[in-house]
Parts: sequence; structure tokens; C-alpha cells
Amino acid sequence: MSPQRIRNIVLPLCAVLLAASCSTTRRLGSDEVLYTGVKKILIEPDSGVVLTPAAESAVKEPLSVAPNNPLYSPYLRTPLPVGLWAYNYLYTPKEKGFKYWFYKRLAKQPVLISKVQPQLRTKVAEQVLENYGYFGSRAADSLLYRKRGRKAKVRYTLGIAPAWHYSSIAYPQAVGGLKQLIDSLQATSLLRVGAQYNLDSLTLERKRISQLLRNRGYYYFRPEYMEYLADTTAGRRQVALRLNLRPNVPQAALMPYRVGDVTVRLTNIKPGPADTLRLPDATVIARRPLKIRPRVLSRALTLRPGQLFTVDAQNRTQTDLNKLGIFRSVNLSVTPLDSLRGSDTLDVEIDARFDYPLEAALETDVTSKSNSFIGPGVTFRVSNNNLFRGGEVLSVKLNGSYEWQTGNKNSGGRSSRLNSYELGLNANLDIPRLLLPRSMTRRQKYPGSTSFQLGVDLMNRPSFFRLIAFSGSAGYNFQTSPYSRHSLTVFKLTYNKLLHTTDSFDRTMDENPAIAMSFRNQFVPSINYTYTFERTYGATGNRRFYWQNSVTSAGNLLSGILRAFGERQPQTLFGNRFSQFVKEVSEVKFYHRIGRRNNWLATRLLVGAGYAYGNSEVMPYSEQFYIGGANSIRAFTIRSLGPGSYRPPADDRNGYLDQTGDFKLEANIEYRFGIMGRLNGAVFLDAGNIWLLKKDPKRPGAELKWKGFLNDIALGTGFGLRYDISYLVIRADLGIGLHTPYPNPDKKGYYNISSFKDGLGFHLAIGYPF
Repeated sequence: MSPQRIRNIVLPLCAVLLAASCSTTRRLGSDEVLYTGVKKILIEPDSGVVLTPAAESAVKEPLSVAPNNPLYSPYLRTPLPVGLWAYNYLYTPKEKGFKYWFYKRLAKQPVLISKVQPQLRTKVAEQVLENYGYFGSRAADSLLYRKRGRKAKVRYTLGIAPAWHYSSIAYPQAVGGLKQLIDSLQATSLLRVGAQYNLDSLTLERKRISQLLRNRGYYYFRPEYMEYLADTTAGRRQVALRLNLRPNVPQAALMPYRVGDVTVRLTNIKPGPADTLRLPDATVIARRPLKIRPRVLSRALTLRPGQLFTVDAQNRTQTDLNKLGIFRSVNLSVTPLDSLRGSDTLDVEIDARFDYPLEAALETDVTSKSNSFIGPGVTFRVSNNNLFRGGEVLSVKLNGSYEWQTGNKNSGGRSSRLNSYELGLNANLDIPRLLLPRSMTRRQKYPGSTSFQLGVDLMNRPSFFRLIAFSGSAGYNFQTSPYSRHSLTVFKLTYNKLLHTTDSFDRTMDENPAIAMSFRNQFVPSINYTYTFERTYGATGNRRFYWQNSVTSAGNLLSGILRAFGERQPQTLFGNRFSQFVKEVSEVKFYHRIGRRNNWLATRLLVGAGYAYGNSEVMPYSEQFYIGGANSIRAFTIRSLGPGSYRPPADDRNGYLDQTGDFKLEANIEYRFGIMGRLNGAVFLDAGNIWLLKKDPKRPGAELKWKGFLNDIALGTGFGLRYDISYLVIRADLGIGLHTPYPNPDKKGYYNISSFKDGLGFHLAIGYPF
């Protein structure tokens, strides 16, 4: 063995041994013991007893105290406790100088057994078990010492007694209209006879009843005005439950109220002459000139005089006014309780202060866009947030960006092959309502918007082409539930025109007719519908589900109209052929938090398919699928995979143009965990590829087939770092290739990467990949 190799082995080994010799208890007092985590939480149910998952998670929470430098909290620590080493060896009594600054940055206070208080936590665990109906359960702790009693782990033992269940459930004996309401609420109760006792369910039931009553006019009713009485003598492990109204409930809480007078006070940035305006359901006190159309203001006021006063209407009124985007603040108040004097109506006062309508913003950043390119970008935007006195937002945006990408040997060695710049000028008009007949929007519960867009973008790929794209669109955005969003583009027209091409680009197009057709000057008339479902689950918001499905249809309506007038294919619009295709993309993401800390398991599955027909042989190049890059399979650079098992010749500088497809499948899984402060880490596994739905002789192996499908799936793993600075996340990922869909004559078997180094891909990006 050479001296250099010996040195490379011995030096890191010595560094590890030196680090391991550093004490983590050096500054502890004689009676202090360092807490090093939980050895085990042993759950021992009585015979036939089953601890519910919710109860198990809840009872473990107060016991799972994180030690210093946790790796898998609270059981496993990292082998390099930098914070404790700094606390023990860098301490200085001087509160200045570099050493003190370094100490304050790195040092972590030791977590002591005396601070954890295991005996107190066992009492809390017993209370938690009682809250879930396991009365009579016991919790115990024991300390497992090491290092001569200077360190200790805690072992917890939980004895789970049989659960108690409801034998009967009775509701309050109220009078008048309140009695009928409570009787009707009992049918939809969260509590059922025979169900297991659960304090959380009891609390939720009180809140549910209170919320429903407040939406029936009982504005001053509160959950704390109700109490539970539990009789445990009814039978063995049986609870007779009664929900009662507390004594001395204020009389105002037991009577319904209606909306009285509604007064709106509008305050301008620059005060003018006072004026009073009468609306059908409100009185407006404003300063001239009036910065909002009366009809718009009336539509946002859902509190109507004479109607029952409901909390939902109150909240919606405040929300709708805020969503107009023209007010700096909106405050809503009702008649104070001590001013009612027996009245059965609540007067409403709304104080709204206008904001500045004009807004300008300049943004400069290092951006990682959806197409996985990286580079600096500049955006200058000017907005008028109240163009027609109804919250309409007109924004004009000028943007420019420079993008680059580097490759590795595994991607053909085409480093920096896509350096480019883009310039764009776009105007958007957003109207905070749906421009549809009133009969279609009368029952609309959630606010919607209508948007119009006009824009022009210039894309320059040095040594290849220069392309300009003109676009215009109109569409609607609306919600049908708190979790469901819809986006409907009823019309979009894009015109792509090549301004300049190079000789090498032209030769590539001559050799690839299918690719050439996707680059021709053409119109793309299309409609699009996108449905998005997003919901957070769990009492602590530890699970989140996201599904987005997008369908695009291009050229079909126009083709049908032209066919009706006798024009046969190929059809043209203003002398240019237009595209005709359908395309669908469905993406599912699921996030699950693991443990109490900010550790997440994130997964994604994306499937996309597009098919050109009729007036087109292929989809436009901008609509085709590609794969790889910072937000995709991170072991491979963008457009370095597929379609299928096809791989362009290594000496073809324009080969990336061939690597698009009609069908895409991608799956990702990533475990995200905290390291120190704002610094987080991740390990990931990515898989996927693209394929053609039609056979292309110029690209053998590119067609989607069941035979060899699994072998066509590219696979990569890797790890990365993320630094969270609140308003953005800086991300660095190192991908490691495991399998390429194209064969490698130098490497047989599933792991067909020529060498470990050739399979590495580094990406610097902004934001999470998904």
C-alpha cells in the first residue's frame, strides 16, 4: 500500500477518534446528568386491550423529548455533537471577541435529566390515557446510566387498562327556540352510545354545537357555557354522559339576534369632502371621490338587515372586502353586549381604509423555473390595483433572464449546451368576479375571478435558433369548496415564429422531420381546464394531500368550424397551419410529517400524455414532455433522458432537441429533515422517463411498449442541503445515477453507469423540487 493511500486512511481515522474523545459532560455540575434520549417506550396493554393509533401517538408526545443533536428523535443522536463540544470547550467569560462570537453561534445548552423531569412526564402520560378513556392506566420511568452516572437514557413503561365506553348520552334541557335547535343538533352529534370515551371528541362536540348556534342567530353563545357530567357508576367501564348548560349563563347568550343597521365608513388616502350614500342594505359614509363602485361594495356585504345574524355571514363580509385588494385594513364591529338594553338586533359598523392603488416592484433573483433551467432573472412590474373602482388589477410585467445548465459525461458531455436568454412583456387584467350571467353566479359561495392576458416573449438559444411567441388568453378561476380550485381558460391563442436559425440547427431539422414539424411557424388555439384539490389533515396538520389534473384541447373547435364551412385538412389560420392535439397531465403529491420536529416524507407521482392528430402530426415543441433536471430526476440533467431507450449520438450538439416525448411518467420520494437551525437536509429517490406514442424510425426504442417498460425507467438517488431564509429556500442537490434506460456497452446489468463519477449530477436551485 502506497504512503499516500495510508495517509488518506489514517488522517480521517485520527480525526474521528479525536472527535470521539471530546467530552460532552465537561461543564456539568456534580449532581447534573446529561439526558441522551429515550431508550424505549414499552407499551404493555392488559389482556384484550388495543391502544388506538391516535392515543398511542398522543401518549408518546410528552415522553418524546429530543436530546442534544438528535438524528432520530428521541431515540438516536448524531455521532458529532458539535453544539455540546462548543459549549464545553469554547466557553469564555469575556462577552466580546471572535471566540465569544463563535461560542454563541455554535454552543447548545445541554439537555439535563432534571429539565426533562421523567416522573412528571409519566403523570402527564397517565392523564393523556385517561383523556382517551383508558382510566386506571399506569406509567413508570427508569434511568439507564452510563459514563459513571454522568449520562442517562430514559426507559418508559406504559400499562394500558381497558377502555371505558358511553352507556348513554343526554343533551341540555333548554327552553323555547334553543330547545328545538339543540334537539335537531343531537342527530348529527359526534358522540355515539357505545363509542370509546374521548376528551377530544367532547371538546369538538361543544365547539360544533356553539358554532352551529352562532350561525342560527345566537351570536353571544360560547362553548364554555356548556359542561359535561360523567357518571361512572352506571356499570363496569361504562360512562353515562350528560351535556348541560352551566348555571348563570348570560341571558344574551340564550336569545337569537337579527342584523340591525349596517354602516360602512370608507377612509381615503387623501381626505376630501364628506358624503353619505344609501345602499339597499347599508349606509356608506365616505370621502369624495368615491374609490369603489356602489354595486361592488353592496355585493361584498353579505350581512342583510332583518336577517338572522350569523358568524358565517360576518366572516364572509370581512373576507370579501379584503379580497377586493383595495383596502389597507378592514375592521368589523357589532353592538357591544353592554349596550343592547334588551334589543334583539345587532348593529354592524365596518371601517375600511383604502390602500394606494399604484404599485411598482423590481425583483432580482437566482431562479429555478419549472423547466429546470438555472440563472439570474430580473422582473419589473407595475400594477394598478383598482383600475375600474372594483378591485380590478391591471399589471404590466417586463422580465428578462439568462439561463444556463451544465452536463456530465452521463448526459452526453454536452456541457452548457442550453445557455440562453429570454425577454418578455406581458399585461394581465384580473377582475375579482366571474363575468357571467347573474343566474349562474347567484349561488356562488366562494369568490371567483376573471383574467385576461396579452404577451410577447422572445427566446434566444445561441447557435441554434431565435423564437418569438405572441399569446392572448381569457379565463376564469373559482372555488367550489375550501379544498377545490378550478381554472378554466376558455380561449388561448399562441403564435410561435422562428426569427432565425443556424445552419447546424437546419441540418438537424432536415435529419429529423418529426422534430422540424414541431418547430414550424404555427398558431396554437386551445382551451384548458385545471382542477386542484389540496387539503391538510390531522389535528396537528401533519399530513397534506395535493392533486392537480389539467386537460388541454388545441385546435379542435377551430377545426370543426372550418370543416363546417367546407375547408378540409390541412387547415390554416391567416395562412399558417394550426396545431390540433389533446393533452392531459395529472400530478399527485402527499406529505407526511414524521415525529414532532419538522421532518417530512414527501412523495410525488406525475403522469402526462399528449396526442396530436387531424391537422398536426406532432404537438408543438413547447407542449412536448421532457425529463431530468433540478425538479425532476436529479441524477440526470434536463433533456438528457429518453424518449424510451433512445440516446442521441454523443457527438450531436443538437441531440437534446430529440429528447422530447408524448408520454411522461415520473415518481419521486424525498425524506426532509432538520440539521441545525435553518439548515435542513434531504435524501431522495427519483424514477421516470418519457416515450413516444407514435413510432419514429429516426429514434429507435423511443416508442412506448409494455415489453421492456421497467428497463426503460431511469433511476437515481442522492442527497441535498436546504437553507431556509423564510421567504425562500436555497437548495443544493447531488444526484447519483443508478440506472439509465439506454444500454451501456461498457457496463452490463441493472446498474449500468460507467463509473460512480459519471453518474453524478449537481443542481443549485431555489425552492423545493415538489
